[in-house]
Amino acid sequence: MIGQIDNSLFDEIYVEQETQNLLPSSMIFTQRLLWGEKGLMRTTKILPLNIENREKELKIRRRMLKAHQVIGYATLASMVAQGILGTKLYNGQYELYKTHKMIGNIATTSYFTGAGLSLFAPPPLISRKDKGLNSIKAHKWLATVHFSAMIATNLLAESEKKYHRAAAFTLFGSYALAVVSFKF
Repeated sequence: MIGQIDNSLFDEIYVEQETQNLLPSSMIFTQRLLWGEKGLMRTTKILPLNIENREKELKIRRRMLKAHQVIGYATLASMVAQGILGTKLYNGQYELYKTHKMIGNIATTSYFTGAGLSLFAPPPLISRKDKGLNSIKAHKWLATVHFSAMIATNLLAESEKKYHRAAAFTLFGSYALAVVSFKF
């Protein structure tokens, strides 16, 4: 062993540099929790961080974001139905209450399913640092608004009609803009 160099230290440095380049410089906390260098997928060895697995992850990401998009359109349709039913209910057609509640549960479930697909998707290869407003930034900003409005709408459903309605309209408006933002 005298005169021999221990290469294990150099191997560790090489592996560390290789894995750092496989992940973007910044990730949201949900991505870091699952897909980060010390994330659940890495520590459980389900998908160790290497080039082959990152390629698999990017395919998974694509499928998850496509599903997010499809569920987003379905959720928007259920929100339109909710708006129609809610307005009729607000105007005294109380026989629609059960239908409104059922469609509301469907809208809430599809909303949070779509949100989960986006929040827990593997991270992209690189972090974009575009200056100015673009469709992705607009979508993310609007997501903050409609996520908060969705929670408020559900919390106020049984107690404060006036505020529930305001939260629902805020939810629909910001959600519809978020969906449309990707078309422009």
